[in-house]
This record gives sequence, structure tokens and C-alpha cells, in this order.
Amino acid sequence: MNFEEIKKLDSQYGAETFSRFPVALAGGQGATLVDTEGKRYIDFGAGIAVNIFGVNDEEWKSAVIDQLGKIQHTSNLYYVEPQARLMELLCKRTGAKRVFFGNSGAEANECAFKAARKYSYDKYGAGRSKIISLKNSFHGRTLFTLTATGQDVFHRYFHPFVGDVVSVDANIESVRKEAKGACAVVIEPVQGESGVTALNAEFVKALEKFCKEQDVLLIVDEVQTGNGRTGKFHAYEHFGISPDLVTTAKGIAGGLPLGACLFFEKTEHVFSAGDHGSTFGGNPVCCAGAVNVISRLTDEFLLEVQGKSDYMRAKLRTIDGVKAVTGMGLMIGLETEKPAKEVANECLKRGLLVLTAHTRVRLLPPLNITKNEIDEGLSVLKEVLK
Repeated sequence: MNFEEIKKLDSQYGAETFSRFPVALAGGQGATLVDTEGKRYIDFGAGIAVNIFGVNDEEWKSAVIDQLGKIQHTSNLYYVEPQARLMELLCKRTGAKRVFFGNSGAEANECAFKAARKYSYDKYGAGRSKIISLKNSFHGRTLFTLTATGQDVFHRYFHPFVGDVVSVDANIESVRKEAKGACAVVIEPVQGESGVTALNAEFVKALEKFCKEQDVLLIVDEVQTGNGRTGKFHAYEHFGISPDLVTTAKGIAGGLPLGACLFFEKTEHVFSAGDHGSTFGGNPVCCAGAVNVISRLTDEFLLEVQGKSDYMRAKLRTIDGVKAVTGMGLMIGLETEKPAKEVANECLKRGLLVLTAHTRVRLLPPLNITKNEIDEGLSVLKEVLK
């Protein structure tokens, strides 16, 4: 099918929820994509931080295809090897004690919020159920995670929301003011959807200290920042903190739908049989892809990610029209003189895929992007920003 045929079907039958770029992607290799008309694009988006090793990665494909040849789904009524192996990998890599698998970042966060409320109820009884999030955060599209998303633009039309959830400014004084009745505070180390802004390190350390003193659980949302995106396995490592619950998704399975909630020592035994569940969560094919991804995120590879980040950021700061470079690792935000959406559309016309986050251009390239692909993409961006 050509682009116009695909677009016509989508326009006729698809829910009107997405504002799509005018292109239908059909294939590619690594960080170089091809559309249905044969045009090439350098990919600085990675499917919103999902395609960690780009597209058509042979090693990842082999792991997924091998599992497809065995069994594609079992449900969580039975044990399955890829799921068990992935649990072990994640726990040994992070120090977590247990893992719950869902299908998305929203489900991973939903799991963490429920776990926090049950932890507090089991220990203190009713009346200590408040979830504190930060303004400008984004935690998902379910009603609970949308309530915790600290951006009013996402709250239109969907009232009433889940009770006992509040969003505050990213400073310790604002958190303390809402501490009464709180069971957890949830943060993103880098707030991606609102502009790719890293949290202040001093605040994060103070927040960890407060949470430990008050026995309030610290939840770190690593849905976008995790799995090597910032040059560490998880971004909270940059801050030297120890969370109680960590959520992850997006890049964990290299392009297949998978989310995970990691339980650390304090929350290890919070759930019992029947407290939470998922039909598709921990699907063996998705887990086989994730085992391949996590196994390849070695310390040596993450150093390469840091090097690519330094290289891109240094180049970006020399481009006319770039006012500021934000974020962490290969999670990059650009404040540009031209409007972000205009930049993204012009880049698309010239063969570069970039994203936006409110008023900023957002760059989330595959972690294995080559230097030549980086240079080619940056040359397009430079022309667009002239």
C-alpha cells in the first residue's frame, strides 16, 4: 500500500486520537528508516524512546523469532522461562527483590501506586493513601496515572479523577506541605513530556531523605529515562538514591509492549496472590526481546551512550537557532528560536525524524546510532534552524 491508501484507511477507521506526521514508515536498518515511497530518514525519535537498538536489529530479531517458534502466550497462570530469566536479570542489575510485568508504562505506574497504597494500609491502616507527584510530570493515560500527571492540559474532560492524589512544585518545601496522609511520592528523573527537564539533584537527595524519615515510599518513574537512555541503566543512578519502587517500559523490550514495576526491599512482600494481575503482562515473546535488550546494556555500552550524548550536545550548542540544550544522556531537549512543531515538520521534509515536548524539540535517538547517522541528522537540523 502507498501512503495515500494507508492514510485513507486510518482516517476512515481509526479513532481520532493522534495527530500524525504525514509519512508511513515501512522499514529500515538501525537509525535509518524508509517510508512507503522509498524516502530515507535519520531517526532521532526511536518510536518515543522505544527502539533502543533501532529497527531490524539482527540479534534482537533472532531472540524474538526463536521464542515465536516455541510459544507466543501462556498467561500468568503458568511459568514461562523468558519471564523468569528477565526477572532475574532486572533484580540482579538493580538490587530489586521482585518484579511485576504489565504491558505499558501506565500499567507499571498503576501497579506502583496500588502497591504504595497497600503498603501503607497494611502498616498503618486507612487514612494514609495520598500520592504526591510533581507539576509538569507525566505518568500515563489511565485514570489513576492521569490524575498523577501534573499537567492541567491532560485533565480536561475526564473528571472526576481518582481521589487523594496531588501535584506539587519540585521543591522539598512543597512536598512537606502535603506530607500529611501521604503514602508515596512519585518522580521522573527527567520530565520528558513537559520539555525534557532534569530534576534538581539537591531536591532529589532531600526528597529521598524526607521519604525515609516519614516512611513514605519513593517511586521513580523510569518509563522514558530507563534502560540506558541517560547513559546509566536507570536515571536515578545519576542522583545516588535508593527508591522503593521503580517503573519502566518503552525501551525495555526493544519495540514490543512490556512494562515492569520493580519492588525493592521495603515493598518486596506488599502483594499477595490476587492483589494485582495481567493477562498479557510478561508475555514470553516480549520477555525474550527484553532479555536480549537488558543483556546488551553493559557498562561498556552505556559508556558509549554517554560519549554519543556528549558529542551530540557539544554539536547542538554550536548550531545557530538553538537557545538551550536540556535533558540527560540521549534524552535531549532543545529550546529553539523557531517553534518546535515548525522545526519538526521541516525536519521531516528534509529526512529527519524529531519529536516535540510542548515548546521544545525532543531528541531520543536509538542508543546504537552511528556517528555518521548523528552527523547526517544534525546537518539537517542545522539547515532547518537557519
